[in-house]
Amino acid sequence: MVIAVAGCTVPAFAPTGGATATGGANPTAAAAGSASWSPCPDIPRQLVGRGATGMTYDCATVSVPEDWHNPSNGKTFDIAMIRVRSQSQHNRIGSLLINPGGPGGSGIETAVYLSFGQALGGLPTAVTDQFDIIGFDPRGVGKSDPIRCISTADQDASFAAAPDPVSQADFDSFVALNKKIATGCGAKYGAELPFFSTEQAAKDIDSLRAAVGDDKLSYLGFSYGTLLGATYAQLFPTKIRAMVLDGAVDPKQDYIQGSETQAKGFERAFTNFTNWCRQTPGKCPIAPDARKAVTDALAAADKNPIKGADGRTATSGWVFVAVISSLYTESGWTTLANAVASLKQGNPKGIFDLADQYAERQPDGSYSNLFDANLAVNCADTTGAPTVAQVRTLQQDWRKKYPLFGAPLAVGMLPCTFWPGTRDPYPAGAATGAPAIVVVGTTGDPATPYENTADLAKMLGVGHVLTWEGEGHTAYPSTQCIVNAVDNYLIDLKLPSEGLRCPAK
Repeated sequence: MVIAVAGCTVPAFAPTGGATATGGANPTAAAAGSASWSPCPDIPRQLVGRGATGMTYDCATVSVPEDWHNPSNGKTFDIAMIRVRSQSQHNRIGSLLINPGGPGGSGIETAVYLSFGQALGGLPTAVTDQFDIIGFDPRGVGKSDPIRCISTADQDASFAAAPDPVSQADFDSFVALNKKIATGCGAKYGAELPFFSTEQAAKDIDSLRAAVGDDKLSYLGFSYGTLLGATYAQLFPTKIRAMVLDGAVDPKQDYIQGSETQAKGFERAFTNFTNWCRQTPGKCPIAPDARKAVTDALAAADKNPIKGADGRTATSGWVFVAVISSLYTESGWTTLANAVASLKQGNPKGIFDLADQYAERQPDGSYSNLFDANLAVNCADTTGAPTVAQVRTLQQDWRKKYPLFGAPLAVGMLPCTFWPGTRDPYPAGAATGAPAIVVVGTTGDPATPYENTADLAKMLGVGHVLTWEGEGHTAYPSTQCIVNAVDNYLIDLKLPSEGLRCPAK
């Protein structure tokens, strides 16, 4: 079972069913400090069928050192960017760099989705009228020298595997699969694996800032993007104009602490879903006891999984991935309830649709490189991966504390247990000299639990907490209260009122 420990893997605002973009414009890579833009309207066409009305799309790449700790070795990565610009732009402030999280999420794709305006879950006109929107794929992701080292067969096997392998034989089998994946990545990339760390990527961002011509950075980071932004803030505090970190990762937590925090967050979000089912049975076909319906579905899938139209069987692993996927947005609750009800009637399509959205698995069975990059970044960052014996103990302990999500989050740490590369941990301290940074938290967030919000703000020393009392992963631009607070900060550098809490609706 592969789980992205550091946060979101599917942007909460991305439309479902979009294909991963391939091909597109391929301008010559520019040296750090400049960007040569070329029109690339094919990118939004490939993703959603068209570009947004009144928007132009241009692409560029920026060459950065492969190893910022030793930039003189001469090797480089090419970081791909897209610039979305409104044809009605006026009073331009500069560029707004965006990272959607993951690690492994494509900022290029996210910038396209966000270009379609607030009515479709995108950015407000007030922002696109005054900023160029810059989406970038971090090193190793998407179009930026993507790392690929997990076979399609191994990805399928990992997602299909029982989320909580109880018997020793099942556990050992899952250990062997994760060891195979880690060994394969090491055999392909060897000494390059540490170069995919968060600190390396944060230093890339400063090259992107210079390349788009901004003296200071305006940045919007979601989920893992908050860790990337926080790392930048510590490394380049005086280079920041404005920074919004939405869905906070706490850099002070070690690998085990971060995994347990996420188990707690998903358990709480799932409980919120089950309460919704009980309170609104007309919208939830698995009411009144949605938890029992889901756990029954998992048990049935272990004993007699149903085959889907593409030949896959809806094992407990795929059912669990569907549950994870559904909790990223409150609108996913209805989708999950319908999918579990349909599965009970012998139709697994809804389960596979949810799971494939999370896994970025395409209809032809191929995957994006989301989870290859996710493992590479997480494991490069990690210095305290548990041993196999520790994982087994935590699996049992967390199963008691977080009945549905504890054990899967424990065994989800196994890939880094075997990761062969040396590690390059990110800093975890104050952003001394930085301006005020807005840290946004959602009380029902499953992947980056709300408790992280104040912890990240306090660590940075310049953090200013903004709260959304809502459900799902990340807050902006979900409600007008959040939009107003964030936009006023990004545009006019006006901080939200101290302690501002925005209502769910």
